[in-house]
Amino acid sequence: MLEFSPGAASLKCPYCDAENQIPQSEADIKELDFNEYLTSVLDEEETVERRTVLCRSCGAESTVDPHITTSHCPFCGSQLMDKAHVQRIIKPKALLPFKVAKWEAHERFSQWIKKLRFAPNKLKRYARSEGNLKGMYIPYWTFDCATTSHYTGERGTDYYVTETYRTKDSNGNMVTRTRQVRKTRWAPVSGVVWNTFDDVLVLASESLPPDKTASLEPWDLENLVLYQDEYISGFQAESYKVDLAAGFDRGKEIMDGQIRHTIRADIGGDHQRIHSVKTQHDNITFKHILLPIWISAYRYRDKVYRFLINGRTGEVQGERPWSAWKIALAVGVALVIVGAIVFLARN
Repeated sequence: MLEFSPGAASLKCPYCDAENQIPQSEADIKELDFNEYLTSVLDEEETVERRTVLCRSCGAESTVDPHITTSHCPFCGSQLMDKAHVQRIIKPKALLPFKVAKWEAHERFSQWIKKLRFAPNKLKRYARSEGNLKGMYIPYWTFDCATTSHYTGERGTDYYVTETYRTKDSNGNMVTRTRQVRKTRWAPVSGVVWNTFDDVLVLASESLPPDKTASLEPWDLENLVLYQDEYISGFQAESYKVDLAAGFDRGKEIMDGQIRHTIRADIGGDHQRIHSVKTQHDNITFKHILLPIWISAYRYRDKVYRFLINGRTGEVQGERPWSAWKIALAVGVALVIVGAIVFLARN
């Protein structure tokens, strides 16, 4: 079976190194109308059927190889017990192909593990196995839109007044002195600001820690390619759990930060207070895309820890367990050293 070769636009046989080039399309990656999708039945051309299996432990739903009858969940390491089923989802419009090969991802993962202090020995042994890394395409939404925001608030302008106070001088005598004290004068304001957003990125997975996936950014979205099944060959893809409407709600939260920044700039002055914001979102378009992440799930003391590697840059992020006995040993050694220092200081 030919598999996608990270860093190349080709499918490669893992046994004989034979390669087939993936045909490259010059067509533009199409943005889809958000409101049209919410108010009408999905066009058959814009949806796709996927053979997926649901993990009972963590709830992740990922594609499976039709030739494999048993497997383990790449997100939590649990054995997948349910049978695969076919579901229809919005077809990915684009993806970023894997650029970091498995061996390179494993090296970066091992180096990251080595730097962890007080990590369980089992974790370091676990990191030596390259087979613990799974190449996954993770679902994301991107949103484009124009916003109009009406706001009310206050503008704060600093000014200084001279204040007289009593204090003691260097001789202990009471003296009168003056100092400049900053005050702020507040005035009510209102206005309208406009923003344009392009490719607001929203994670459509609920299987990965959002703070860690956010730390894998930035992604080189300018290098997105049109989706083709060939890029998935040899890898797995997770089905989105955050639907289109919920994804846009999360996107609006991301946009709100930029909108408030624009409002503060519009208010001006030395300080700003925002009392209310009413935003209208227009010309909303979206894409369903897949981004490449190497994943390793490690179970320690009945808790799952996930390690993520950006499949484009090699950036490593992860949740780490702590070895209680190593920490206790370190504290004990430190107490012995402190006790020895105190003993020597007294004698």
